[in-house]
Amino acid sequence: MSRRKRILFVSESITLAQIVRLASLARALDPDRYDIHFAASDFPSYVDIPFPRRPLWGLAGPHAQARLAAGRRLYTRRVLRRYVESDLEVIEAVRPDLIVGDLRWSLAVSAPLARVPLASLINAYWSPHLRRAGFPMPDHPIVAWLGEKLAARYFAKALPWFFRRFAAPLDHERERAGLPPLGGLLDILTFGDFTLYADPPELFDMVALPARHRFLGPILWSAPGALPEGWGKESTQVPVYVTLGSSGAARCLPSVLRGLARLPVDALLATAGKSVPGPLPDNVRAVPLVDGEAACARSRLVIHNGGSSTGYQALAQGTPVLGIPSNLDQYLASERIDAQGAGLSLRSGSLTAAQVGAAVRRLLDEPSFAQHARRLQAIFRAHDAGENFRRFVASAV
Repeated sequence: MSRRKRILFVSESITLAQIVRLASLARALDPDRYDIHFAASDFPSYVDIPFPRRPLWGLAGPHAQARLAAGRRLYTRRVLRRYVESDLEVIEAVRPDLIVGDLRWSLAVSAPLARVPLASLINAYWSPHLRRAGFPMPDHPIVAWLGEKLAARYFAKALPWFFRRFAAPLDHERERAGLPPLGGLLDILTFGDFTLYADPPELFDMVALPARHRFLGPILWSAPGALPEGWGKESTQVPVYVTLGSSGAARCLPSVLRGLARLPVDALLATAGKSVPGPLPDNVRAVPLVDGEAACARSRLVIHNGGSSTGYQALAQGTPVLGIPSNLDQYLASERIDAQGAGLSLRSGSLTAAQVGAAVRRLLDEPSFAQHARRLQAIFRAHDAGENFRRFVASAV
C-alpha cells in the first residue's frame, strides 16, 4: 500500500487570520487519506490544530504590525534569509508532496529550491488579474504628515515604487538562489504553482485568470466562547457586535465606544485579549473571546477592522458591517464589501466618535444595507471552501 500523501501547511503568524484559515483548510482534509503537518512560528492555544506541529522562525506579530504601521518594509534581506533557512529545515524533515502557504513570503524561495509544489492562499483583492480602478490609500504615516487630500494626490504615483520597494528583498533572495525575480508585490503575494483565493468569486471582476488560480470561497472560523447571557435579547436595544481583532487599530477603540455610548444599542466588544481603554459605556460589555459566528448572527450590525475575516463572517450571517481599516489589506477588503452595498467604511487615521455614531445610525436606519448583506449571505452559502479545497488537493497530488 502506498503511503498517504503528505501535506505541509505553512503559516505566517503576523495576524490570527493566517493561522485560522490554514487550520480550517487542514481540518477539511481526511486524515486517513493525507498525512497532515502544520508549521508556524506561533500556535495560539484556542485554535484547534490536531496535527503534528512544526515550529518555524518568524517575526512576532506585534513587531511586524508595528513595521507596517510605520510604513517600513516588512522583511529585510537578513530576515528573509532566516525565514528561508527555517522553511527548508521543516520541508526537509516533513518531505511533503504539497505545501499550502498563507502569507509566508519566503516560500517563494524555499519551495522552488526544495522542488515541492506550492499552493498560496490569498484574498483575490491582491490578484494582479483583478480589474481595478486603483488602490485605496491606507493610513501610512505620510497621510498624517501631509493630510489626506495632499497625500491622495501623490499616492497613485508613489504606489508602484512602494510595491517594488517592498518586493526588493525577496527578489534579491530569489536571485541569490538562482531564481528569476518576481518584480512586484502582487506577484509575490500570489506566487505559487497554484493560487487559492479565500473569497467568493462573485465579489470580483477578474481578467484572464490563469487555470492555476482557483476560488475556494470564504474560509470562516469562530473563536471559542459562548455569547454572554441575555446579550441582544433586550427589545428596546439593538444588538451590535464590535471587534477590531488582532490587527485592528487599537487607538480607534475609544472613539468607537464614545460613538456607541448615546445610541440605543446593546454592544458586545470582543477584545481579542487586549486591554480595554478605560471604563466602558453602560451599553457596552466586553469579553476576551466570543463565538464570532453566533455574535454576527444575533447582531444587526458588526463593527470591525475592515478585514475579510470578520467582514466575511458577518456577511455569511446576512449582517451589514462598519469597517474601520488601517492597513492596505483591510482597506481592500472593505472596498469590496462597500461596493456590494453591504457596509460602510471610516478611515481609522481620522476617526471621530461623531463619525461612528452617524455611520451606525445610517447602517441601522437604511434597509438597503441589510438587504444587500442578506443577498451576499445566499452567495456565501453557495460556496463550500472545505469541499473545494478537498477537490483541489485531490487533483494537485
